[in-house]
Amino acid sequence: MIDPIALARALIRCPSVTPEDAGALGVVEQALRGIGFSCTRLRFESSGTAPIENLYARIGTSRPNFCFAGHSDVVPPGDASLWHADPFAAEIRDGMLYGRGAADMKSAVAAFAAAASRHLQKPLLGSISLLITGDEEGPAVNGTAKVLQWMAEKGEHIDHCIVGEPTAAAHAGDTIKIGRRGSMRVDFAVRGVQGHTAYPQRAVNPIPILATIVSRIARERLDDGTPHFQPSTLAFTTFDVGNPASNVSPATARAVANIRFNDLHTPESLRLRLVEIAQAVTREMGGAADIGIDAGALPFITEPGPFTDLLVRAIESATGRTPELSTSGGTSDARFIKNACPVAEVGLAGMTMHKVDECVPVAEIESLTAIYTAILETYFAAPPAAA
Repeated sequence: MIDPIALARALIRCPSVTPEDAGALGVVEQALRGIGFSCTRLRFESSGTAPIENLYARIGTSRPNFCFAGHSDVVPPGDASLWHADPFAAEIRDGMLYGRGAADMKSAVAAFAAAASRHLQKPLLGSISLLITGDEEGPAVNGTAKVLQWMAEKGEHIDHCIVGEPTAAAHAGDTIKIGRRGSMRVDFAVRGVQGHTAYPQRAVNPIPILATIVSRIARERLDDGTPHFQPSTLAFTTFDVGNPASNVSPATARAVANIRFNDLHTPESLRLRLVEIAQAVTREMGGAADIGIDAGALPFITEPGPFTDLLVRAIESATGRTPELSTSGGTSDARFIKNACPVAEVGLAGMTMHKVDECVPVAEIESLTAIYTAILETYFAAPPAAA
């Protein structure tokens, strides 16, 4: 039987800041091999990115194959002197486990491994697998997406999956993420004509042109949301000129925005909408505007049905609370997994993730372990139709 608290502490003690593994996957692998899992380490690299260690572990050979997906990498701790304890010491104080990754999401990895060890005390009617990447907090290029590609090439099929991201609002499992909005970066560049500030009539200053574009777009309401998604949002993140001279108006001004969009849009439909606004401004004020996009993730949803109903029942049985179905928040590796099988996210509360003194109550890790155990028991008692 795996102790989830001991395993979470062992993982936190590995300073696995992306792209470093720092022994974290070895800790998971040792624990899983000890309860009968077959483990495969997968190392991927690509041009311009660091090599990444990943782990795929499975016990059982028949279907259905229920998968847990998570990550062992963490964001940097920042200034360690601001922490009240070493961010990689895994200190427990007043019932709280402190350390980078305590909430996001080494404790969830430990909780599922412990839940699997509990479920395996009875005959397994199918397979349990874990897909653990070291590249979720980084570029996400050499992690989950490539593991899934490797699995497809090997004929390794998963039927349903939960991701252990810290998606809860207050207590473990109180929220099930059944989808996510898409995310895209938008780069704006306005080209004018550089000139002497004493003779502004001889120049075309791009700064007020871009400022007008930014102002109009910032006021734009993209939509009112859908039954499963919040309204789409647009937020500007930078406005740059890079002009060191006070007597020269620049030739170019740039801005960047991030859009979180629902399934009413595509990256291209949003780009065309922004181009229309920018062109209207340049017709009024002069200059020329260029708009480029980088679509990081598309919106997706696992429609409420047998799989989500099963998760709700299991969480109710373990906690006595009915979880909320939600699509709020940022992106996760579920965006890759949804192409392979139905996927949902169930984890701890994320109030302290990525913060100084990241921590989680020890009791919440135990609660999440009970939730994952109930999910496994409910799933294998009556699996929903396979994907």
